Amino acid sequence: MKLSKYNDLFTHMMALTVKNDPVTRLKFELMDRYLVLMIFILISFTAIYKFHIQDKMIFHYLICGILFLSITYFFSRKRYSQNLIVNTYMILAPIYNIFVMAAFWNDSIATFFWLLPIPLGAHIFFSKKAMIMYIVYALITIVIAIVVAYNPSILGGIGFSFFKHTQKEIMFSDTFLFISNILVIALLIYYKGKIRKQEMFQQQFDFIESQKEIIKEHKNQIKRTSKSPSDQIDTEIMKNVFDKIEVIMTQQMLFKDVKLNLSKVSVSLDVNSAYISKAIRYKGYTNFNTFLNMYRINYVKKLFSQTDFQKSTLMYVYTEAGFSNQSTFNRVFKQFEGITPSEYIQQKLNTQEDV
Repeated sequence: MKLSKYNDLFTHMMALTVKNDPVTRLKFELMDRYLVLMIFILISFTAIYKFHIQDKMIFHYLICGILFLSITYFFSRKRYSQNLIVNTYMILAPIYNIFVMAAFWNDSIATFFWLLPIPLGAHIFFSKKAMIMYIVYALITIVIAIVVAYNPSILGGIGFSFFKHTQKEIMFSDTFLFISNILVIALLIYYKGKIRKQEMFQQQFDFIESQKEIIKEHKNQIKRTSKSPSDQIDTEIMKNVFDKIEVIMTQQMLFKDVKLNLSKVSVSLDVNSAYISKAIRYKGYTNFNTFLNMYRINYVKKLFSQTDFQKSTLMYVYTEAGFSNQSTFNRVFKQFEGITPSEYIQQKLNTQEDV
């Protein structure tokens, strides 16, 4: 009873995650379409080996693969995590392909192409490190298939024997196999681009939301600590100018421009640069550069929490935030945070490990 309630709760949480996270939703969409495409391909091969080539062994092997793939995915999709489903598939798929590679080893090595989408899938769902691990794993299954091909007695002992195929049959099968893998790889590449684009959009959206909170808190702090502005400064004008500056910084993200300066902001807002400087000082910032660097450092910290450094570099992070070189970035980061970027990253990693 308790286990059933736990499974229901897990299923509900999974549904909420998919609903609220566009990237997760895209990955599930990729999984669904990949399954439909693979079942279509396997059914097509089943028809080929039933009516054209007439290899009963491969025919029944493909039927088993279709049933196993469709049934297990149907029952596991909403019950288990996305990572577990994908990992399980990418472990079992090469094992399933060992017999096919061994059966056709003497005639063709084209069946090895079935393993090509595995590393690409690992890179989409996991990391570069996982992709390398699955490449090694695929090579191991190829070695096993070769051993089986040269030692058919391994399977012969349990009643299996390889069917002999003509060159014409092999060419027909290899052509369809090549086309099938092009379709699979094209599907993966298409969704890889969509997922990456969504991740970038999500990063910018999250940053804008967090920036609004930071600015709101900063305003409250200024109200609590600052004195009344000088009589010579028109507070209403300063407020309007500063609001315009915030808009171009949060929505247009002008701070990402490496060459951004006071003059460019003045041109962008069509406001005299003197008013811009006064508005920034009125809000409690020392000068324009301090104000600009605050946005850049906050964006860097946001990227630090979202960037996989196995896929990206530190240079990508600081240039994405608008810094022209690492020395300037390191100096400004330490001014704001009191520690270097590498120390900050290490602290975050230690915190995650403790959790």
